[in-house]
Amino acid sequence: MAEPFSVPVTVRGYETDVQGHLNQSVYVNYAEHARWSLLHAAGVSQAGLMSEGVGPVALETNIRFQRELRAGDEVEVTCDFTWGEGKTFRIRQTIRKTDGTVAAEITAVAGLMDLRARKLVADPKEYFRTLASEPELFGL
Repeated sequence: MAEPFSVPVTVRGYETDVQGHLNQSVYVNYAEHARWSLLHAAGVSQAGLMSEGVGPVALETNIRFQRELRAGDEVEVTCDFTWGEGKTFRIRQTIRKTDGTVAAEITAVAGLMDLRARKLVADPKEYFRTLASEPELFGL
């Protein structure tokens, strides 16, 4: 099994809270950054999605915080898509310090919305397979 896609991120001071650790809402930003980075690396752009009349939507996000992060910490944020047969798919992500310590695990349920009908498309993996120049990054 291949390693999941990942991007490096350095925790910035302005992202921390009064205790000096990464604000909980920023973990979601890091996860979103990794997802869009994967789409970009796979050859899927926002403009390409819009031209198809679709857009990704988050339906559920769960974060399990395990270790604190502080300003200056360098982390890798992974992104791994899991496809089923329905309208939704799952995304598993890990935020890991460079020493291997897991700071957080993020799981999400997402879909691909038809922007005209305002409903989820029936088979999102087919859209991603068609749009991507590197569909293997999606596990397709």
